[in-house]
Amino acid sequence: MSRDASGTPAAGGGRQRQKQRTRRLLLDTARALLESGKQPTVTEVADAAEISRRTAYRYFPTQEKLLAESALEGLRPLMESELALTPAGADQQDVGARIEALVRNMMKLAFENESLLRTMIQQTVMEKSRIGAPRRGTRRIDWIEAAIAPLRSQLSKARYGRLVSALAVCTGMEAILVLRDIRGLTSAQTIQVTEWMAQALLRETLNAGAHEPGEAITRTPTRRVKCPP
Repeated sequence: MSRDASGTPAAGGGRQRQKQRTRRLLLDTARALLESGKQPTVTEVADAAEISRRTAYRYFPTQEKLLAESALEGLRPLMESELALTPAGADQQDVGARIEALVRNMMKLAFENESLLRTMIQQTVMEKSRIGAPRRGTRRIDWIEAAIAPLRSQLSKARYGRLVSALAVCTGMEAILVLRDIRGLTSAQTIQVTEWMAQALLRETLNAGAHEPGEAITRTPTRRVKCPP
């Protein structure tokens, strides 16, 4: 899938949406089988979902990756319920509160499911590139877009896409790999740094668009997250 300079997926989304629906069907089927007490193989999930085995293996080359991803998909309702409690306004303070809730809860879930996420990363890195099939789920992007949805009509497509891409980099398991494994920060410090980065990205995005035609943004003071030394 090609992307523009901002990291936004290029047009031609019909085919991409179909791929995501196929992936979601496989994951939902796997989760249903897991809840029934089974440990399904990729072949068993493909048969139950009535999807060709070849297609299923393009999305999930190993049982381990399929089951890990399926378990992680079960986190969606938790995040969605947390975001539903945040302000719905489009000013910087409200969006900042949504981003704070997003990062705090995403990092909490990442720490609670660290083993699954490390498995997912290992499986994705080690497998051969499979052109045409998504290599990872879209949970992180879906949650980020839900959090900053009030800004969609106020930012250009390029600026909106760049903000989504940047927030995706500074959250989740990859942030833990850098900040805790490499930098040696505690879990609490890791969350503080990711919150600080996310708020800095929001401020930069809004300030950068302050004088651009068609991107007038209502700004109010936002909550600052102190970065640990």
